[in-house]
Amino acid sequence: MEANWNQTPEDWQMLIELEPRGCLAIEVENEIAATTTALFYGHRLAWIGMVLTRMQFRGQGLARRLLTEALALCDRMKIETVKLDATDMGKPLYEKFGFRVEQRAERWAGPGSTKVTHSSAHLSEAAPITDLAAFGADRSALLEKLARRNPPLHHKSSYAFTRTGRQKSYLGPCVCDDSTSAGSLLQRAVETINLSGWFWDLLPENQDAVRIAQELGFSPQRHLFRMVRGKDLRGKERAIYAIAGFELG
Repeated sequence: MEANWNQTPEDWQMLIELEPRGCLAIEVENEIAATTTALFYGHRLAWIGMVLTRMQFRGQGLARRLLTEALALCDRMKIETVKLDATDMGKPLYEKFGFRVEQRAERWAGPGSTKVTHSSAHLSEAAPITDLAAFGADRSALLEKLARRNPPLHHKSSYAFTRTGRQKSYLGPCVCDDSTSAGSLLQRAVETINLSGWFWDLLPENQDAVRIAQELGFSPQRHLFRMVRGKDLRGKERAIYAIAGFELG
C-alpha cells in the first residue's frame, strides 16, 4: 500500500503458493519491514520481484540483505539466469550484485470500458508451448494459476490474460503468434467491464505491441530496466505483447 504498487493480496498469495522458499521478509517488532521474492522457472531462470522496504525502515540495508539471500538461494539451486525489472532507484543496487541492463520495460495505462467480453473456460493446451518459446523458460505453473483466477482469452496458441489490480485492472501476460491475433485479443480484453482502467506492461522493442497500445488509447506512464545476472537468456520476444508483471517476468 505504502509503495502505491498495483498488486493485490491475491497476487501475494499466488507468489507464496508458487514458490514459498523464495518469498522472503524481514520483521521488525512484529511488523514486516522489507520483502523480496524469487520465482524459479525450472533451473534455467529465476525472477526477482517485490523488493520493498517500508519508509521508516529504509536506509538500514534491509533490501540488500534480502537480495543477498535470494541470490544465494538461486546459486544453491544452480539457476543459470536471474532477471528482474528495476526502477531507476533500484538499478544502482542491482548493478552492485552483478546485474546488467538487457532492455527497457514500460508501463502503459488506458481507460476502462463498460462493454462485455466473455472469456474462454480454460487455457489452451498449446499456450504453454507458445509461451515457452516466447519467454525462454517454462512458466506453465504460473499460467495455470492465472487461468484459475481469471480464464484467458485465446485464439489457437495465442492468449491474453487479465486480472484485478489494487488501482487498475492488469492486462497481461499476452503471447501471440502474430500482430493481427494480438490486436484482436487485446482489444477484446480491454473491452471487458472495467471502470477503473488498465495497466499494461510491455517491452518497447516489440513495436507492434507499442502500436496496438497506442491504437487502443494507452499511453506510457513509467519505464523500468530489465536486468540480467548470469547467462543471457532471450526468447522469441517479438511474440510477447504484454508481460506477466514486473514481479513475474
